[in-house]
Amino acid sequence: MAEHNKLGNKGEELACEYLLSKSYKILDKQWRFKHKEIDIVALDEDVLVFVEVKTRTNNYWGNPEEFVTKTKQKYLISAADNYIVEKDFDLEARFDIISIVYNNEEPQIEHIIEAFYP
Repeated sequence: MAEHNKLGNKGEELACEYLLSKSYKILDKQWRFKHKEIDIVALDEDVLVFVEVKTRTNNYWGNPEEFVTKTKQKYLISAADNYIVEKDFDLEARFDIISIVYNNEEPQIEHIIEAFYP
C-alpha cells in the first residue's frame, strides 16, 4: 500500500476514534457509490453526518480542509444522496470535514461542522 494511502487510513481511524469520543455513532466507513467514496457516515444524535477526512504530514501547502474543492463537494453530495436513498433515511443531514495534521507525529485534529452545504 502506498504511503499516502496508509496515512489516509490512519487519519480515518483517528477521525472515527475522535467522533466516538464525542458520542457520535459510526454507521459506515469508506462507503462507496460507483467511483465516489464517503470516508465516514455517522449519527450525531438525530443528524446524519457525512464526514470527509483530510490527513497531511504538514500544512506547508495549505490546511488539509482547503483540498475539499467544489468538485469534491459535488461528488460527496451525490454520494450522500445515494446513501440516503439506499439506506432509506429520513433525517436531517450535514457535511463535516475532519482535518488532521501530523506535526512531529503528534496529530492535530480540527473538526469543521457544517463545512459546506448542498
